Amino acid sequence: MLKANRVEPGSSQTNRSLKERNPCVLCTCNRQCYITLITGCYTCEWQVKQEKMSRPGPCCCSWRERLFYPFVIISFFLSVILLFVWIETSNEYFGFDWVVFLGTGYWFFWSIVLLSLFGILAAYSSLLVVLAFLLVWEGYELYLHWCHKIVILIVIMIGSFFLWILCKFWRDRWLTAGLSLQVFAPYIHLSSITVMVILSWPVAFYLIHLEEEARVRRYKMAHNNRERTKRCNIITKLRALQVAIGLPFFFILLCLYVVPLGIHSPCIQEEGKLGPKPDFFGHRGAPMLGPENTMMAFEKAVEQGAYGLESDVHLSYDLVPFLMHDSDLRRTTNIREVMPNASFTHSSLFTWSFLSTLNAGKWFVRSRFKPFYKMKRLSKADREKAENQTIPRLTDLLELAQKEQKFVIFDLNGPTQKHPLRNTYVRHVVSVILASKIEQHLIFWLSSFDRQYVRNAAPGFQQVGRLFSIERLTKENISIINVDYKRLFYSGLRDYKAANITINLYIVNEPWLYSLAWCSRIHSVTTDNIQILRQINHPYFFMTPGYYMFMWLFMDSVSAVLIVTIFYFHWWRERKKEMFDNASIYTDIQEPAAPDIENESWKTPEQGPPSSQPNPPEFSDVQASSVSQKPPSMRSSVQQYPPQENVKPPVQGESEATSIPQGEGQTSSVP
Repeated sequence: MLKANRVEPGSSQTNRSLKERNPCVLCTCNRQCYITLITGCYTCEWQVKQEKMSRPGPCCCSWRERLFYPFVIISFFLSVILLFVWIETSNEYFGFDWVVFLGTGYWFFWSIVLLSLFGILAAYSSLLVVLAFLLVWEGYELYLHWCHKIVILIVIMIGSFFLWILCKFWRDRWLTAGLSLQVFAPYIHLSSITVMVILSWPVAFYLIHLEEEARVRRYKMAHNNRERTKRCNIITKLRALQVAIGLPFFFILLCLYVVPLGIHSPCIQEEGKLGPKPDFFGHRGAPMLGPENTMMAFEKAVEQGAYGLESDVHLSYDLVPFLMHDSDLRRTTNIREVMPNASFTHSSLFTWSFLSTLNAGKWFVRSRFKPFYKMKRLSKADREKAENQTIPRLTDLLELAQKEQKFVIFDLNGPTQKHPLRNTYVRHVVSVILASKIEQHLIFWLSSFDRQYVRNAAPGFQQVGRLFSIERLTKENISIINVDYKRLFYSGLRDYKAANITINLYIVNEPWLYSLAWCSRIHSVTTDNIQILRQINHPYFFMTPGYYMFMWLFMDSVSAVLIVTIFYFHWWRERKKEMFDNASIYTDIQEPAAPDIENESWKTPEQGPPSSQPNPPEFSDVQASSVSQKPPSMRSSVQQYPPQENVKPPVQGESEATSIPQGEGQTSSVP
């Protein structure tokens, strides 16, 4: 009598025994968990049902799912476009937050909130697209849960709304996104080729699979005339699906191979043609290091090596020019604490005796009101200094500029209708500047109002224009322009450079945008981010034409070889699989089943093993070869033994019969 040692279920011996006996158990469990995960995330059904396997053919889901799936694709593209535009326009985040503040009166990082929202929408829609692809890859039909469908419709509505906002009120965002493509186009091109190589794997798999499916159906058509018309229609659909998948793929790939012929990027040029590094104008000082338009901010800009200082000038009711950007005092002073009822009053209606008592720095050190998301924490000394800042006068700025020999450029804001100097404010400001004894060449005069008087009163001022035509600039004898970077790059930059016009761009905060200005030989930029841009010693994303051509040809060659190899691999694997399956079918036909040695019904050696099927009849060589030529896709429909009509008829005179057990003690025979 045999004895067996008892093995505990959780012991290592059991695990080792399971692995030795059933090496596919763990793999099967992992695959089942994987199928359950992707199916549950997509359909919200956490039990895989076998009847949901997709049928062979071009359709993998019901007509309702096919009708809704384009909405998933639309939501994906909308969310990705919004995310791309918002990321590329990060240079404008402060301006967006400021506009929202003017409408709501509440300062917050609304731009970061939208960035997070667009990121979540893009991640969600991308996840659904990937899950749908994996389900189709595994052969499961698509059944998107109704909760997902509702969310997808909400994503489409949100995306459409913000796209309308961008097209209606923020068209400049599209200009910034277009400029980013000038910088990133070579890298996007090379990355896109890499993506196409990755996508060639599933594309090749499906194209080869569809080709095998069409071949199987053509084979069935040749042996079944009754369903020839129906199968012909299915083959047509399979061919159409092949074209729908393969043609866009190869068309996009071909375009990527030749797209460098149409790429023009300022950052692709010879090293010797690169211009000097653009200078910096501190926008309202250094507003990331100190409260904007305060003496602390201007001093920080000087410490960072600013070429000039930029500010905004208003005129108080008692005729004192002071520095302030907004028309009211809510955002950058404590007016709400001192005089809440006057929070929305225009700043030019206050006297200097009152304005000089307001605090202009406490708002800056409060974490909730800090103007820039990327600001670093202030040191204890800088924090104390910022908390004690007040509104400076224009003469304070001029004194600093004269001392440090820095240029000054400012926007002169006209006072309200009730102001006593409504029509003569320009002349008064010019007189204040001249009285400060600053060297006239340090003043970049920007205001176009009453310019002729300024020329006569202060001939040493450097006259600065806007984005005027070259004819007007020549007529007014203006050789310097201060323009928005978005407008200049789309308004004939080469013409202004050919006319020897000195160009200053505003507002440039991102390193990639500063690199674009550097490669475009821009003379200076106005920036909030001077402490970061000054550390750039060479343009980002710069490359020589020879290097880019080498990378272009290298990537095209390598990608072409890899894609051809991937297609050949899928074709070879399909052929090898077919040969293996055909050999298995032939072996099953020729070899009888192994006897069951554990069956106790074998009473005598003469008695054969019980069987539920008759022994296969003999085949001719031609019939065996016809079976082995059946495609692998039909192996599920091929029986273990050939059909009755293919069985070789018995030779006359043969009396052999095969016994089939019918029950205990009963047998029947077939010839």
